[in-house]
Amino acid sequence: MTIQIREIDLKSIESFRELFRRQMNCQIVHDSIHTRLGWTKEFQIIADWETAGYGSLAVAGPWSDLPTIYEFYISPEFRNRTFELFEAFLNVCGSQRIETQSNDALLTNMMFTFFKNFFSEAILFEDHGGQLACPASCIFRSVNSNDSNALRKNELDPEAQWLLEYEQTVVAAGGILYHYNRPYGDIYMQVSQPYRRRGYGAYLVQELKRICRERGSIPAARCNVENVASRKTLQKAGFVPCGHIVIGTRT
Repeated sequence: MTIQIREIDLKSIESFRELFRRQMNCQIVHDSIHTRLGWTKEFQIIADWETAGYGSLAVAGPWSDLPTIYEFYISPEFRNRTFELFEAFLNVCGSQRIETQSNDALLTNMMFTFFKNFFSEAILFEDHGGQLACPASCIFRSVNSNDSNALRKNELDPEAQWLLEYEQTVVAAGGILYHYNRPYGDIYMQVSQPYRRRGYGAYLVQELKRICRERGSIPAARCNVENVASRKTLQKAGFVPCGHIVIGTRT
């Protein structure tokens, strides 16, 4: 088989990227960096003079000093030569680092074959419903211009979109980010230190999930592997683990 790897513009692989999204059928954490100018390099993978797929390399932002493979797609008719195609891509892009979601079976297999020194950076969660009662004396509402001081005073995110009040005190805040592939929304939240372990965080996450669904999106979330409190909160609110962000190096 004749293999060619060449750097190409994003527009030229958009149809393959859409096939990749459909194949994943879940939140794709690094989907948006393709469109950030100068952040990524795209490579066309050609087998026997036909486009077999593509590979993506992150080269800016957190990856500016460590160019990192983060996306790889091969059309089904060429997958019996996946290892050869990936190795050719790897040799051309020259990356010593890979970052993938464990629920991306194709790239995860390439990682375990060609890389080593693996570690998990974060746990990914998907929504499985659930229903929690509103804690006594609590109000869930959107943030307004009068809440800035209260958010800062309680060491909560001043950019939060929604909050939880307990007896007129802002005890938790959070929001929904759309940096994943649509229609997925990334739920985030924080509880003020004196009010933790009272169920406020889980209820806030539940309500943010509701808002996300009402807007026609699908709730998703992630947290650091070592953040036990956060993962317990997400599970209590109806999220379940569906994967990890895994990083590997060649040396």
